[in-house]
Amino acid sequence: MEETIKKAFIESINNVRRGDKEEELKKIQEKIINAKKIVAATNNQKKFKVIRDIMLRVCNAEIKMLDIDTRFADLTRMPAITKGLIAVDTERADLYIARGRLGVPGSGSMLIILDEKGRILTASLSPSSVIHKEDIGERIKRELIEALSRIGISI
Repeated sequence: MEETIKKAFIESINNVRRGDKEEELKKIQEKIINAKKIVAATNNQKKFKVIRDIMLRVCNAEIKMLDIDTRFADLTRMPAITKGLIAVDTERADLYIARGRLGVPGSGSMLIILDEKGRILTASLSPSSVIHKEDIGERIKRELIEALSRIGISI
């Protein structure tokens, strides 16, 4: 992954980068499909079950819930990303899945998948719950499926 990132950085610096490449996408897919351990940055059993059930269809990984309450992340500017980084900093895993508010209250939500270094591999956004009015479990399912489909992994 590091070599792929370095190559893209150099292309950008040299002003020759013209978008994503198939081999870059393949690296992200491989990273997710080959994960052995995934941490879901939640201690909410309902949210965890949805994430676990979907990810077990993608990879044969140990999937565990974060053993830390992440609610205080809602006090930050980017709650979803903060939750993911809390998981990166407190648990060792191949992948981290975090879901939380996008920004200020009312801004909607974000689901992100991070690698072991806290780099975002993929994500999805949802409108405010006032707009979508879906059950939280159904919404997380949609978000995770969308995040995976953005990188060519279909469920």
